[in-house]
Amino acid sequence: MLIFHKYILNYFSDNRKLFLSLRNVFGYYPHNISLYLLAFRHKSVAKELSNGVRVSNERLEYLGDAILGAVVADLLFKKFPYKDEGFLTEMRSKIVSRSQLNNLSKKLGLTKLINSSNDTKSVCKSMNGDAFEAFIGALYLDKGYQFTRKIIINRIINIHFNLDDLETQIVNYKSKLVEWGQKEKKSVDFKVVEEIGEGFKKQFLVRIFIEGEVFESGQDFSIKGAEQIASEKAFSKLQLN
Repeated sequence: MLIFHKYILNYFSDNRKLFLSLRNVFGYYPHNISLYLLAFRHKSVAKELSNGVRVSNERLEYLGDAILGAVVADLLFKKFPYKDEGFLTEMRSKIVSRSQLNNLSKKLGLTKLINSSNDTKSVCKSMNGDAFEAFIGALYLDKGYQFTRKIIINRIINIHFNLDDLETQIVNYKSKLVEWGQKEKKSVDFKVVEEIGEGFKKQFLVRIFIEGEVFESGQDFSIKGAEQIASEKAFSKLQLN
């Protein structure tokens, strides 16, 4: 076994950091290391192929998002047999929200594996969560659905989430603010009023209008993120917590 272990480490010596991280955190040896190298390649350092196509982790991110969503949906469906689809949808969004995935990526040590340009590391907030989803996509292609499901449930959800506590947490402040507006019969509108910067550094300034009047604002690298920031501030100002 010791000889085999040394052989494996020598075989993957060029990617030792990635290889050992997967082994130590998730408890398995990868078969196709190239999938994981791609999973952590941010679009800012995309590799250009001979046909001009730029390759990054975006396709794996798309796949991982779908796999993660399916596993979480199945888990919640079985854990809460008497809850309606609205409850299940909200719980799933709490687990797979961008902020949760960003935090998970840091906790699991995936952030340090990301290959990106220096000027994106401090400004692209979604990069960590994107890499987490791409990792799930790579894991699925490398090991299959059932193995991926076990990793997600046993190594991620069971360790890093308390589903009972999660029920009482608010993640989607925008939807809660819209619900408040409907209940109070007040119009709540979100508008992108400015785009700041260019490329990977571009941010969006979103303002919330209640009954046509500016109430709060938020700024982030995505429109959804800016809306959530503004909504959380509005939620607090309205003392809805």
